[in-house]
Amino acid sequence: MKMKLTALAIALAATAIVNAAYADEFKVGSVISLTGANARGGTGMHEGMLTAVEVFNKQQPKHKIKLVTIDDESAPAKAIAGVEQLASQNVLAITGGATSDLVGPASTAANKAGLVYITSGGTSEEFVTQGYKKFFRINNTNGYVRAMTGMFADMGIKSLSIIYSTKKSTNELAVDVNKIMTAKGVKVTLHPFDPAIADFKPIINKVKLQDRPDAINMLGYENDYVGILRAAKVLKPNVKALVGVWQIANAKMSKDFPDLVPNVSGTEILPYPAEFDSAEGKQFEATFKALYHKSPDYLSEYGFVQAMALFEAIGRAADKGSLMKDGLADEMRKTDRTTLIGRLQFDARGDNPNFIQHIGQHQNGKIVIVWPKEFATGKMNFPGVPW
Repeated sequence: MKMKLTALAIALAATAIVNAAYADEFKVGSVISLTGANARGGTGMHEGMLTAVEVFNKQQPKHKIKLVTIDDESAPAKAIAGVEQLASQNVLAITGGATSDLVGPASTAANKAGLVYITSGGTSEEFVTQGYKKFFRINNTNGYVRAMTGMFADMGIKSLSIIYSTKKSTNELAVDVNKIMTAKGVKVTLHPFDPAIADFKPIINKVKLQDRPDAINMLGYENDYVGILRAAKVLKPNVKALVGVWQIANAKMSKDFPDLVPNVSGTEILPYPAEFDSAEGKQFEATFKALYHKSPDYLSEYGFVQAMALFEAIGRAADKGSLMKDGLADEMRKTDRTTLIGRLQFDARGDNPNFIQHIGQHQNGKIVIVWPKEFATGKMNFPGVPW
């Protein structure tokens, strides 16, 4: 009898050890574009998220994260389906969203499922005014507008042509940039375009012959930039600068379109090759390179920051025993720390009030941070165009 009890005790102890080993593995969902029109941005963000998993799991003796990813294929309907599928698998939260057009439906689905949702791809103001109590983002339209208008002001330009996609976030950017630059006495001409446009030469021709601006502000996505820059290289408008927003000042654009991007600028936190001074930055870079055998860019940096903020909040909530009591959103709002993109906090709306972008410029196959001056890693080529 004693032997049987001992055997039973050992079996129960072994079961407890096994259960303990798995009890602290927290499942997090990722709905992100790995294929389709937004694959470049989505893949970069996803690589950063997976780097965050690696870093967090090495740092934490008690808590482990398992990331379950669904490719939304750059399609809103599949973003919704992805969130619903992950919710049925009992994930604790969702991280992802490559663009605002995908973040909108995905965050709505997450809100319906009662899940925390965090992104760096939904910058439109509407996301923090819709009343979702579990929506969080690390960046916003205001931070991009402040960067571009700040650099235009420092350039001393007198006229500006804004070529922008009629998609939600880019339209919002155009409205804000126009308002600020007009208030500064700059002549602004707006050129909206449908996202399905294939030929930008008519727009560039108007810019060249009618606007005659000092600079062109391109507000779109990768394919838009390629089309605009190809048309501009053919027609050669007499401008001093071409400045884009997201998805242009990165190493992949430099590698894939070396003839189109020289001297072109865009929002970018990191220079390329990347340079990190902080301990976390060096760990991020080393882990990223070990995983992907290349240097990280701002997209992977965003993915890392948003994922780490979520993972750390999960760990804190688990320690307090509030994770299963709807305490994750409360812990997210307690976030206040220095990250790779600066100080990160979340206000009552889930927004990061501290966010401001930097501007990087393509120079000789590298990305040089040229604005603001206190973060510059090199001098801006101005005037500077690809031709």
